[in-house]
Formats: sequence, C-alpha cells, structure tokens
Amino acid sequence: MNRVTHIVLQTIGLTLVVGLFLAAIVWGYHKAPDPDACRSITYILADGDERVYVYRNELESLLRTEDIHPVGRPVDELSLQRIENAVRRHPMVRTAECYVTPWHDARVVITQRVPLLRVQTAAETYLIDTDRRRMEARPVVKDSVLRVTGAVGPQMASTRLADFALWLQDNRYWRERIDHLHMRSPQMVVVCLRDRRQPQVLLGAINDYERKLRKLRFFLENSSEATKDKHYSELDLRFAGQVIAR
Repeated sequence: MNRVTHIVLQTIGLTLVVGLFLAAIVWGYHKAPDPDACRSITYILADGDERVYVYRNELESLLRTEDIHPVGRPVDELSLQRIENAVRRHPMVRTAECYVTPWHDARVVITQRVPLLRVQTAAETYLIDTDRRRMEARPVVKDSVLRVTGAVGPQMASTRLADFALWLQDNRYWRERIDHLHMRSPQMVVVCLRDRRQPQVLLGAINDYERKLRKLRFFLENSSEATKDKHYSELDLRFAGQVIAR
C-alpha cells in the first residue's frame, strides 16, 4: 500500500467516525416521543353561552407559571388536581375538571363565571356574577350586562339589584330600552332609558318593579300626542296607580 492510498483510507475512516458521531447526536435530539407521555392539552368550554371570557393563552400561562403543564410529561406523574386548581384561579373560571384520555391527551372541561351586573361607584368598579359573587371588572366583559352607578352598597348589589338584572334579562321589552340604573340612595333608584329624548324615570325603592314598569309602558304607549309633545324632566312611578310627569 503506497503512501497516498494510506492517507486516503485514513481520511475515509475519520469521515465515517465523525459522521457516525454526528448521526448519534442528531438521533438523540430526534428520538421517538415517550409513548407514556401526555401528547396534548385541550380546553373545553361547557357553557351554552356563546360569550367567551376565558382564553387558551391565559390558561397556558397559568400552567407554565406553576410548572405543571402536562404535555411531554409521563401521564402517571401528572397531578390532575393541581391542574384543576391552577385553572380555577383564572378570575373568569367557575369550575374546572381535568382528565386524560386513553390516547394520552389531557382535557380540561371549564364552566365560566357569567357576569350579571356592572357596579360603578365613585370609588370602584366591579362585577356581580350569576352566583351573586363579586368579581373584578375585565375589559372582555363589555355592554352585555346591566350597569348600575351611584351609591351602590355591596349587599344591595348582590341581592335586590341582582334580582332586577335577572328579571331584565328575561324581559325583552325593557332590556332593549333600559340603558342603566342610577342610585341616588337605597330608596331612590333612577331608570335611565336608551332613548335620550325620554325623561329619567324615578322608580323609588328597587321593589315591585314589574308593576311600576308595566304602568310606565302603558303611559308611554297610550299618551296623547299633546302629552308626548311636552318636555318632561322626569316620570315618577312611586305612587300607586299614577305616573306623575314633572
């Protein structure tokens, strides 16, 4: 074997060794996934409501912050309870239930907290949900809930005002016409209509409102043209059998 042939064979051998070494490294980075690892996670909203208050990226962030994101981890090492607890910490999540399918895909079934009332006082703004619980105001909750301004106490917000908001949701006529409520005091609630040409309506205490608003509807629909042409500043519903226009 001459010198040139020997050098060529040495070069080929070295190239093969380097190639095998690089192939081993590449194989190490691209080895087959662990068959016992969680493959994916899916968040399922179980609400019948079309409104969405909880977003995937927010839930992903919660799980990663606590280092419990399941994807890529052995299924038998996952703590489903910890995942559920983390998801429940989202301010708009009401309930969360986590399970893993036979195909190693994680599922989190969520029900959302549903806002019912937006309370705006001089000091703060917050929401009351359909469970009568207070929650933080969030930009994602827009004009889909009744707004109440003024001297609103927390007890009244979660009781009588929440009752009125639920009633209003089921009353299409007034739902389309009432813009918001303003509380001058617990005994003086003012109904502000969407039609700015209409006067403000003095409801008085937040009770017997079905009868009071039925009386107002009759007045608005049956007033004479001469009455409608007058410019009133307020309509008072506090007295039985009467609508007092001022």
